[in-house]
Amino acid sequence: MVESLVVVDEVFHALSHPTRRDMLARLRHSDLTIGQLAEPLTVSLAAASKHVAVLERAGLVQRTVHGRTHVCRLVPGPLASAAAWLETYETYWNERLDALEQALLDADDKPDAPQTDDRDTDRDTDRDPQED
Repeated sequence: MVESLVVVDEVFHALSHPTRRDMLARLRHSDLTIGQLAEPLTVSLAAASKHVAVLERAGLVQRTVHGRTHVCRLVPGPLASAAAWLETYETYWNERLDALEQALLDADDKPDAPQTDDRDTDRDTDRDPQED
């Protein structure tokens, strides 16, 4: 259990940065080199490599080295553990939203209560304001 939570923590950490989410999205389509991952972003090759290292620690990317070229491949398995963790809250939110919906429906079904003007209830209408 603890080991799986560590994996989930690493996955959420990896997903917490928009640059890494962008990299993962592009790796869904094909394997890419570090240079290709860095190219459309405003990051250096060194920064891109550091982002890839975070993705590797989370188990989301596998890097293969061919000479001086580092090719990255998406490994989607760890995303399943994060999705499973999020799924545990799906029931909670569905129940809360169902309860809210029912409360709103119940409020619509109740007859309207007579409206009172709170301003009139605090003053004595028989008194002359000049008497104060």
